Amino acid sequence: MTDEKPELLDDRSREMLALLIKTHIATGEPVGSRTISKLTSEGLSAATVRNIISDLEERGYLEQPHTSAGRVPSDKGYRFYVDHILEEKRLSESDESALQRGIFGAQWPSTDQLMARASHLLSQLSDSVGIVISPSIAHDTVKHIDFVRLGDGRILVITVSRAGIVQDRQVRIDEDLSQDELNRTANYINANFGGMSLIAIRSELIKRLSDEKAIYDRLLQNAVKLWDRGLDETDDGTADIFVDGASNIIIKPDFTDTERMRELLRVFEEKSRLIKILNECVGPSQGETVTIRIGAENSLPGLHGCSLITSNYRYGDSVVGSLGVVGPVRMEYARTISLVNYVARLLEQALLENKSFND
Repeated sequence: MTDEKPELLDDRSREMLALLIKTHIATGEPVGSRTISKLTSEGLSAATVRNIISDLEERGYLEQPHTSAGRVPSDKGYRFYVDHILEEKRLSESDESALQRGIFGAQWPSTDQLMARASHLLSQLSDSVGIVISPSIAHDTVKHIDFVRLGDGRILVITVSRAGIVQDRQVRIDEDLSQDELNRTANYINANFGGMSLIAIRSELIKRLSDEKAIYDRLLQNAVKLWDRGLDETDDGTADIFVDGASNIIIKPDFTDTERMRELLRVFEEKSRLIKILNECVGPSQGETVTIRIGAENSLPGLHGCSLITSNYRYGDSVVGSLGVVGPVRMEYARTISLVNYVARLLEQALLENKSFND
């Protein structure tokens, strides 16, 4: 999870840290040495526990919010706990069944519906914020494209990607093209640019248009018009993002500071920021299945009081999107890690089945 070489903690220190973190996650309150002493495997005295906890505080694993209060974990303490103490936890059968029903459902969803379902399920089962970045069709390989005349200069563009992602949108052009011309233009693109991305198709169209031999190529001119008047303006390669459950996090006691809450909400409202954050966490070459950013490890100050647990999801050998959960640093890490990983794998399965459905 981190490149920093961990400090060595003896078994007692690891046990005290784990017990304190688990207790704090459950209660939300600072934890005292007397409470921990009752939970230790060796039945250690409160005085012995107090000495160990003091040492952990000096080493930066714990913090004392008030002079007379107990301790709470620091970001460093949570990081050590996640990397070196936390045990893998499988979701319950009821959670897995709920996720399977939620993703696949009785009626096959569109891609947008699938991503919206996933973000809602992540939010619902984590009681935090669920985020899903949809595959960007601009960079995915195009399987098929169609143009449908709507009248008044409006044309419906329907694009099906290699991953089975169907995207439709309306564009306007000055010239009123007939449906027959649109069909021939679509056939021309499908025949000449199959297996290329929309961005690559755009570049190739412009390149061919500059060729003098193509000056009188009506099909090519029509194709370029569609890109110039519509596709080029709306398809900037930015993926869609689905955010669900912002209200879950702002009502938690961890976010009682009004300014801090406002800053966090601003993060959720800015699509480009969220995409950048998730891409930072899980790049295409990321080797780990799930990545975790804790507190100040997040690049944006608005997320310094949060943990972000993320994963990529793939279509075949290629990473096509990412998803995650944003919650307070005080969260159930083992369960949330399993939740994020399980939803990512379900999305991969759904995309494959969606492709078969569309074939």
